[in-house]
Amino acid sequence: MSREAQKFIIAGAGGIGKAVGLILTDRPGIAVEIFIGDIDKNLAEEVAKWISDGCSSVCSVEAFEIHPSQITNEMDYVFKSGDIILDCLPGTEAPRMAKVAIDYNMHYVNLTEYVKETDEIIELAKNAKTGFVLQSGLAPGYINVVAHKLYKDFVKKFKIEKVDNIKMRVGALTSNVAPPSYYAFTWSPIGVATEYVKDANIIKDGKLCKVPALTETEDRIIQGIRYEEDFTSGGAADLPEFFQGKTQNLDYKTIRYPGHYNWIRTQIAENKNEIDPVHALLHQMLKKVPHIDDDLIVMYASVSGVDANGELKQLEHSQVVHPKTIGAHKLKAIQITTAAPMLESARMLLQGNYQGVVLQSQIDPEKFMHGPFIQMVYNPKNHENHHFHEN
Repeated sequence: MSREAQKFIIAGAGGIGKAVGLILTDRPGIAVEIFIGDIDKNLAEEVAKWISDGCSSVCSVEAFEIHPSQITNEMDYVFKSGDIILDCLPGTEAPRMAKVAIDYNMHYVNLTEYVKETDEIIELAKNAKTGFVLQSGLAPGYINVVAHKLYKDFVKKFKIEKVDNIKMRVGALTSNVAPPSYYAFTWSPIGVATEYVKDANIIKDGKLCKVPALTETEDRIIQGIRYEEDFTSGGAADLPEFFQGKTQNLDYKTIRYPGHYNWIRTQIAENKNEIDPVHALLHQMLKKVPHIDDDLIVMYASVSGVDANGELKQLEHSQVVHPKTIGAHKLKAIQITTAAPMLESARMLLQGNYQGVVLQSQIDPEKFMHGPFIQMVYNPKNHENHHFHEN
């Protein structure tokens, strides 16, 4: 980014939006002006003050109201001055915000794993003069870049082009859980319910296919702790399409504590005749699953295959991220691990000459992983529990 202040518009003043704003103000040497908007003007004003009070340097943060269906004079004023939109609104709003970015000649970054809305934006922005990075959070997002890096390292090290397996795993968890759910909400409950109900895109035996969520629960031990994992929707981003022909198998699974997925399948079975299975599951979960702020993020990725000598090789990455203090505020692990890839994507757009849609497979893994926002949150020097190694 240049020394001239870049104008960032953060759409959505929820947990991720406020984290994006705070982390953005905490990076030294980056001049920014921030506009934070929400359908609730009071919330936007509260968060703008929260960011200003918490940032470690002088920063400009202004609140504005996002009207649910039209462009107001206030919105028009803000959008005309913006360089980039960081879309932290619910995924259903993503096409609308992407259209705003096109109309006002701004770059655009979003987080949503929603497939339908992502496809709409791909069509909408195919001839755009600015860059549109989609699915740029944690999963989809960071875990996809990690897997891509492992693949590139693997084929370079072992001098082969096609691998056997690419696995991506992420869990937003808490340190303690209790029956019957063995789970606590640390982020959007509707997001959890959605990924449990929608189909997942994978590569199986060399072929692209869709599989129902929660149909292949497996155990995994990560850094000495036993978890379970299963298919959920959205976390693979565009990697199934990108890696077709380069791997026999590729999938994304969400990490949970043992016992959780059996409980979820019971809840889904009890509501199998509901017209809206996502909201039926959400209703059941909200009655029985607590919300807890003290969270942690568990990540795992691996690439395996047979080398030229016929030996089975594997490169893997595992990491546990805990809450972190940024400026004067403590942020949850889900906030920092989601916000950092979004901000790194924004930095990439503002420094480069990107036009049109940029999917996760099109991000340079090496440059991205060494970017300042990624290093700030994911660098092993900042977190003890981080392992990047070969089997």
